[in-house]
Amino acid sequence: MEKIAVLGAGSWGTALALVLADNGHDVHLWAHRKSLADEISHTHKNEKYLKGVELPEHLQATHEMAEAVKGARHILLAVPTKAMREVCARLKDLLEEKVILTHAAKGIEPGTYKRVSEIIAEEIPRESYEDIVVLSGPSHAEEVSRRQPTTVTVSASDLSVAEKVQDLYINHKFRVYTSPDLVGVELGGALKNIIALGAGISDGLGYGDNAKAALITRGLAEIARLGTSMGANPLTFSGLTGIGDLIVTCTSSHSRNWRAGYKLGQGSGLEQVLEDMGMVVEGVRTAKAAYQLASDQDVEMPITTGIYQILFEDKSPRDVVDQLMTRIRRHEMEDLTNILDQRMND
Repeated sequence: MEKIAVLGAGSWGTALALVLADNGHDVHLWAHRKSLADEISHTHKNEKYLKGVELPEHLQATHEMAEAVKGARHILLAVPTKAMREVCARLKDLLEEKVILTHAAKGIEPGTYKRVSEIIAEEIPRESYEDIVVLSGPSHAEEVSRRQPTTVTVSASDLSVAEKVQDLYINHKFRVYTSPDLVGVELGGALKNIIALGAGISDGLGYGDNAKAALITRGLAEIARLGTSMGANPLTFSGLTGIGDLIVTCTSSHSRNWRAGYKLGQGSGLEQVLEDMGMVVEGVRTAKAAYQLASDQDVEMPITTGIYQILFEDKSPRDVVDQLMTRIRRHEMEDLTNILDQRMND
């Protein structure tokens, strides 16, 4: 049994804390709001984020970060990307011995284009942690919390550390694979949220399965182009953190990115959509970052560009669809082939 601190008591942090508690670990869940920590500790429920789910009685929650992390050798960061720097800035002064840091966030920071592991590495001194691990894959918190079969991937620069984390989480309902491609795993998890917004918009406009299949497939091509240009293994995007995560996020009403896109497709404005959601929609910030990053990397991402125009330039979703459908004819694998050829030549 290990003492594990889970920082972030939203739906995903709570669901992963449940997995760890089911595996017999001493889990301390940190909540930003004291009222939420008290609710989890006293009622063994988190009704706002996981309605109707009974949490293990030995799962402890606290509003005090120092209490949560004291004595923990493993720390899971399950807060939104936009909160990661603030949480890490608080955490770094509380670490008394070297820990393994795992994160379960899926985003890219606008302006800096940093992946989440890079944000953590900038905020927490290297001597304070053994390695940074990412946990990602096709996994709705609602289903994980109800112990429905789920598979995810963990990745780190040191694969032996990823295997330690794999052992913490894996059980007969929650299967965990390892991957050596940290860049690809992080980018696949982040960029699929943009395509999920597009899938929701397509459904909100009343388009059919043909349109969504095209969006998912061409969206995967965009993800692979940008990821490969940044050093990821293109094969990673055919796995759980690529096509797997893309399918589940683009086709399920559990997905907050799909739900936000659906409302946009039906005519709601972005501010109203975000207010109605009441939860972080990672794809919105990531769309801005990916749009900027694609320009910087000179990678063509027409779907991402269209989503950016809908979100931040008030362009009509129908006009964006028309724009995508009337693009100049192309060979399906042309751009990715060019990127791979360039990497081989370099």
